[in-house]
Amino acid sequence: MLSSYLTMAAILFCLGLYGALTKRNAVIVLLSIELMLNAVNLNLVAFSKYGVVPSLSGQMFTLFSIAVAAAEAAVGIAVLIALYRARGTVNVDDYDEMRR
Repeated sequence: MLSSYLTMAAILFCLGLYGALTKRNAVIVLLSIELMLNAVNLNLVAFSKYGVVPSLSGQMFTLFSIAVAAAEAAVGIAVLIALYRARGTVNVDDYDEMRR
């Protein structure tokens, strides 16, 4: 049963990594990073349930990780909106300089 959770988490992580490395849209990159964080959360919950010593510590780390991911998403979207207002694009390739 643990192997199915780990396989699903690996697939999610690989999809997120592919999206973060290949896509040019900044919104898609942020969503891909969230997908990778969700894969990590799935691993934490699976190991807390099926690990050698089952406990709630993995689920507590998952809740903490979800809170950090929500804050990261809020800050990322705020930065993205500021960059869009300044440059008029969400293409990651256009953000290679700090100032224009």
